[in-house]
Amino acid sequence: MKQTILVTGGTGYIGSHTTVELQQAGYKVVILDNLSNSNIEVLDGIEKITGIRPAFEKVDLRDLQATEEVFKKYPDIEGVIHFAASKAVGESVQKPLLYYRNNIVSLLNILELMPKYNVKGIIFSSSCTVYGQPTKENLPVTEEALHQKATSPYGNTKEINEQIIMDFVHAGAPIKGVLLRYFNPIGAHPTALIGELPNGVPANLVPFVTQTAMGIRKELTIFGSDYDTPDGTCIRDYIYVVDLAKAHVAAMTRALDSDSDAVEYFNIGTGRGISTLELVQGFEKANNLKLNWKFGPHREGDIVAIWGDCNKANKVLGWKAEAPLEDVLRSAWKWQQKLREDGVM
Repeated sequence: MKQTILVTGGTGYIGSHTTVELQQAGYKVVILDNLSNSNIEVLDGIEKITGIRPAFEKVDLRDLQATEEVFKKYPDIEGVIHFAASKAVGESVQKPLLYYRNNIVSLLNILELMPKYNVKGIIFSSSCTVYGQPTKENLPVTEEALHQKATSPYGNTKEINEQIIMDFVHAGAPIKGVLLRYFNPIGAHPTALIGELPNGVPANLVPFVTQTAMGIRKELTIFGSDYDTPDGTCIRDYIYVVDLAKAHVAAMTRALDSDSDAVEYFNIGTGRGISTLELVQGFEKANNLKLNWKFGPHREGDIVAIWGDCNKANKVLGWKAEAPLEDVLRSAWKWQQKLREDGVM
């Protein structure tokens, strides 16, 4: 058995898939989650896949005292993977204070407790939003690209939190930080035992696509058809959630078991830009379905086009996104079908 890892937001979409990959790699996992955007039943899916039920603590990370009790209860925690955060771009524009409080205070509390309990490394769930809208000549975007002004409070919290970790380490904190700048995670575990299950109306594209295909949503709106892109719709780098989860295992191994720099940062994506229209049409083709969709107006806070240069993660972490997009889109539909079969939605 390798080290014990605390996974905050571990019953969430990316957190649950990362917990599976950590357990399959031999790590022991403690999940901390307040279940504000996830369900406790996710633990059942993790256990069915891995044969191991991770320890679970229902805690709000904004509560420093309650968070400290977790570190006291599990004194063998050596690393933290910090997912817990509010994450909807549109909602963050409407409720900025909620996002600043949730996303920043939770990280401050974790960092404050790490040295006290001899926790060596933190993998931070960052985002390509820190790059803002890159110019065309800067695509695909590299880790060294200048950070543009964030287009949403959500994106700004990621930028601020990266700086907080860097400043804390620079001030002499005895920890290592690995900042993973994700692009757009999609898909579900191939077993269809865990996947993306947003509360209420989905903020991400693929769950809205699958719910529309299932008839839960009347129609899908593609926001904007006249952007300066080949087909007029926004472009993103869509990465399979299982590939993304494996990047966290590679990052944690590096933080705990290698003589690496105190703070490192990596783009985690496929290196390929896919438009919203391409994704919708790709889903239809992969699953032999026809979706009810229409074009709508631009949405505030949206970046027009971004995809990543992920060579640094490929070389340094020894990690690469591998899943074909068609297979990923099939996994998303398989998960939606399982939800219907189980009477969830």
